[in-house]
Amino acid sequence: MNKFIVRQPIKGLDGSTFGYEIMFNLDSDSYNQNENGDYAVAETISSFLLQNSEKMSTAGIMFMAFTPNLLFRNTPNLFNKDELVIQIEDNIIVHPLAQKLIERYKEQGYRICINDFQFIPRYFALLDYVDYIKVNINVITDSTSLNNILKLGKGFNKKCILTGIDNEILFEKAKQVPADYYQGSYVAEAMVTKSGKMEYLQSNFFQLVVAVTKDEPDMDEIESIIVRDASLTYALLRMVNSVHYALRHRTASVKQALMVLGINQLKQWVYLLSFDQVNADKATEEVLRISFLRANFCAELYGQVKGLEITKSEAYLMGMFSTVDALVDAPIEEVVQEIPVSDEVKRAIISQEGVCGDLYKLVLSYEKADWKNIVTYADKLDIPANLMAQIYFNCVEKVNAIWDSFMKE
Repeated sequence: MNKFIVRQPIKGLDGSTFGYEIMFNLDSDSYNQNENGDYAVAETISSFLLQNSEKMSTAGIMFMAFTPNLLFRNTPNLFNKDELVIQIEDNIIVHPLAQKLIERYKEQGYRICINDFQFIPRYFALLDYVDYIKVNINVITDSTSLNNILKLGKGFNKKCILTGIDNEILFEKAKQVPADYYQGSYVAEAMVTKSGKMEYLQSNFFQLVVAVTKDEPDMDEIESIIVRDASLTYALLRMVNSVHYALRHRTASVKQALMVLGINQLKQWVYLLSFDQVNADKATEEVLRISFLRANFCAELYGQVKGLEITKSEAYLMGMFSTVDALVDAPIEEVVQEIPVSDEVKRAIISQEGVCGDLYKLVLSYEKADWKNIVTYADKLDIPANLMAQIYFNCVEKVNAIWDSFMKE
């Protein structure tokens, strides 16, 4: 079995990211300690976590489920107890040593979460050790029952996380009940207030202001600042390809756009943007971070795909602009037509067609932990599935490092 590992954000209703769940594509047998296969699974995951624990660190905390073997091997000890929440699945709760295991980690200072909490005696027996409960909105579908479980959790002073929010209908339903946090494939981009103008990540924008006002501006530095913000990249390319500059050939390269603009006009552009600058809220910040991760993931997977009729930089822009409609109040079809990239990239973003569309769908499937489609599109693109987890977390590490560097300034 291929080992895919991905992280999914957990958010507050204001759109701010509280933490991430680190998700593994383990089948139900993998949680059964008596199955010989679990030992191989535990060995593989333990080895991967040992090599990549630093890459998983984020601004929030990590929720992670472990097989019984991983718990017995003290695998959670690879992580700082202040950054990790040990997520307990039902397969572990029924294990004869479950309570002793959970009690031991609780005494060590780790926080505990019960996944898919229900009105069942075995769940209540562990409430004294639990800090969080997760309730799946697709399992508890009745609004009254959902309300009662969440109120019960709050009555025991537990933080409640509503999971399985994978479409707009479930999202609207989730907002009507008293949960503390929300999780699901729809959540990452849904909790954003769209506006008629682009919003720039303020700390990144300030770095751009500093870079362009140096006595000897470094164009490579300026380029690196712009390409990690989908809004700035979109605004720059749209402006340089406008009628005003009357370019013979449209450019999809930030470096070329900067050369066309020149440092003096670049300074004027940044100066004008500063008057329109607004504080990007936490929800917008998270979408920009997602676009940056997708851009890097697309660019890294580009080298594994044969037959792509685009450049690596266009693969990067495909991932970068995948969230642009969440930042401006306009249909994705309309927004993408303003981007000077190849028709293959436009078709991939709008209708997910062609080889580029398959790469685009692979990246989105991986982000959503859609294990079946990950295998389908990886096979279709002839990408070795065993490389994807490492490529993904190398990108996560890169994004975290760059993000942290300018958020601290």
